[in-house]
Amino acid sequence: MPSPETPSASIALFDLDHTLLAGDSNELWLGFLAAHGLIDGAAVMARQAHYLADYTAGRLDILTYLEFQLEPLAGRTLESLHPLREAFAATQLVPRIAPGAASLIAHHHAQGQRCAIVSATHRFLAEPSARLLGIDSLICTEADVVDGRFTGRIKGAPCFHARKIDHVRTWLATLGLDPANTLSQAWFYSDSANDLPLLEAVGHPVAVDADAQLTAVATERAWPRVSLGFPPMRFACAPAPCLS
Repeated sequence: MPSPETPSASIALFDLDHTLLAGDSNELWLGFLAAHGLIDGAAVMARQAHYLADYTAGRLDILTYLEFQLEPLAGRTLESLHPLREAFAATQLVPRIAPGAASLIAHHHAQGQRCAIVSATHRFLAEPSARLLGIDSLICTEADVVDGRFTGRIKGAPCFHARKIDHVRTWLATLGLDPANTLSQAWFYSDSANDLPLLEAVGHPVAVDADAQLTAVATERAWPRVSLGFPPMRFACAPAPCLS
């Protein structure tokens, strides 16, 4: 694996939810909080279902959605929430890591490529998955924290849709890499048509257990389509990731 001091010019980028993780981090977190009586489960999950429908239809208001996701954290300290997050990771995230994720990430590391997760999920929720997957670089939405407490707002622009490209370019610049040249050689794995802007920006786009719209685009453009082993299998692919 490249060290932080020796950045690799070759990178592999991964969406998180429904790509490396069999589920949605935000939805799993809300379900976890509801199960522990920390939020009104029925009301919150109904709102979540509404936002999920908007996401699937490609009309999600990401700022409104992220504020909804951050409501349960508002006013709470990072320190007080860490034990709860560890329990969440152990019970909800560990069982949902995609079966083929580890071997795919190991494949890219073996090629000397730097791996990064690029996710709209805010950092507090995305960090445990990145740790479990052995990926050090996390490019994601940042939650606003003041004096150690969540404000319930995001900081900066959300890492969503076309803005994922901006976040990746900023990250590459901090590594001293030329964004245009690096992206032209980069891999990006995603399940969602919402990620088409970044998929179109890289040299090696790969559809992973993809939704219907992305499947159609990938088929038309002859992009590789793979499964990381989510049940039911969407594609006829060997248990190990197909990389061609």
